[in-house]
Amino acid sequence: MLKIAVLFGTFALAVLGVGAFIHHHGTLTEAASAKNVLDFKMRDIDGKDVKLKKYKGQVLLVVNVASKCGYTPQYEALQATYLKYKDQGFTTLAFPANNFGGQEPGTATEIKEFCESKYKVTFPMFAKISVKGDDQDPLYAFLTKPETNPDFAGDIKWNFSKFLVDRKGNVVARFEPKVKPDSPEVTAAIEKYLAMK
Repeated sequence: MLKIAVLFGTFALAVLGVGAFIHHHGTLTEAASAKNVLDFKMRDIDGKDVKLKKYKGQVLLVVNVASKCGYTPQYEALQATYLKYKDQGFTTLAFPANNFGGQEPGTATEIKEFCESKYKVTFPMFAKISVKGDDQDPLYAFLTKPETNPDFAGDIKWNFSKFLVDRKGNVVARFEPKVKPDSPEVTAAIEKYLAMK
C-alpha cells in the first residue's frame, strides 16, 4: 500500500512538473494530442512563439545542436544543405540543448551570435530546450517515444541527432549525430521527400 502511495505521489509530481513545463510551449492537451511535428508551438531564438504549422508543405531537418561539441562544425554542412535545398521547399530547424556534457551553456543571444558569426547560419534557430530527461520538451518527447514515433523512436544519444520530416509533418528518417547533414544518405533522403509533392 505504501508503495502505491509513493508511486502515485511521484506520478502526481511528475505530471505537475510536465504540465508546468508544457504550458510554456503549449497546453498539455495539445502536446498529448499531437499527430505530427506540425502540431507543436515552439519559441524561437528571439523569444517569439512559432507554430510549426507554418512549415507545412516543407521538408524539415530537425536537429538538436550545441556550440561546444565535437560535432559543432556540422553547422557548416547544415547551412550548406539548407542553402542547397531551401528554394525547393526544405528547411532546417535547430534546437539548442545543454543535455550532453554541458556543451550548450550560453544564453539565446550568445548562441545566436555564435551561429551567425562563426557559421553564417540563416536557417531557423529556436530557444534552448531539453531533449531528454524529466524536463524533456514535448516536441522531443513526441520524436523519441515509440507510441508517437514507432519507426524512429529512442532516446537522443548526443548533440546533432537529426530527424527528417516530410511535407505533412511525419517523421520519415532519423540520423545519428556522426552522420553529417551533407552525407549521401541524408541528401538522398531529403531529395526523395522533396520530390513528393
